[in-house]
This record gives sequence, C-alpha cells and structure tokens, in this order.
Amino acid sequence: MFPTIVPGSDTPDGGWRRSTFCGGSGCVEIAFDGDTVAVRDSKRPDSPVLAYDRAEWHSFVLGVKAGQFDVPQ
Repeated sequence: MFPTIVPGSDTPDGGWRRSTFCGGSGCVEIAFDGDTVAVRDSKRPDSPVLAYDRAEWHSFVLGVKAGQFDVPQ
C-alpha cells in the first residue's frame, strides 16, 4: 500500500473530516473524493496530501479495528 502524493490545499468534493475523538489541532483529516480517500495533517492543510484508493483505505481501517497497529504496552 503506497499512497499517491498530491498537492495540498484543494478541498475534495466531500470536504475534510476528522475524528470526533480529536481533542486539538494535531489530528489527521480525511476526505472522500470519488474513488479516492485523501489524508492530510490538520496542522498543515497546505502540505501534500496522501491519496489512497477505497480498497487500500478499507484494508487499513480493518487493520486498525483488528488491533494491527496497537502499540505494545
């Protein structure tokens, strides 16, 4: 899974969203734009954006839910 890097600052059709668990400005934002899921750092909205296709994003979300990225305690 290697993302495409696209220029920042453009607002995708769906607009940018962040988790309701985000308590500050240091969050990851996502936007759905057709078959692409764009990801950016909320602190740097004009920086390049990572773009994944929906299948890649779905695999990532399943991995998060399965605990694949949990930090060992």
